[in-house]
Amino acid sequence: MTAQPPSPRTVAGWILRRPTALSEAEQLQLKTVLAHCPGLDALTRHVRSFAIMLTERQGERLPEWLDAVRQDDLPSLHTLAAGIDRDRDAVIAGLTLPWNSGVVEGHVNRIKMLKRQMFGRAGFHLLRKRVLLYS
Repeated sequence: MTAQPPSPRTVAGWILRRPTALSEAEQLQLKTVLAHCPGLDALTRHVRSFAIMLTERQGERLPEWLDAVRQDDLPSLHTLAAGIDRDRDAVIAGLTLPWNSGVVEGHVNRIKMLKRQMFGRAGFHLLRKRVLLYS
């Protein structure tokens, strides 16, 4: 009887986690999966190098990362690379600079949540009051 292969969700979790956060058994299983699928191995390399760029603020490495992605036969990553290319300067700034719009996005998310909770119940005046009282 052969062992059950890991689910796609499990493999994705292994790929997306830091390699140091994986147990020895998980590392071994991932190594086995990657040995059987060269495309997944290339994807893992690209995902992990992008994660390093992101966590260590190495935006200047983005052009070489995009070139490496385009050299592999991974259509879904080619789509991502094309999207990044459309706004390359902003992506490089986001990967390099210490500032972000997280606080603003948090406020927008909160206002949208309040708006969803009130859908169809009242007008702008009540929404305004709830937004101001929530702050």
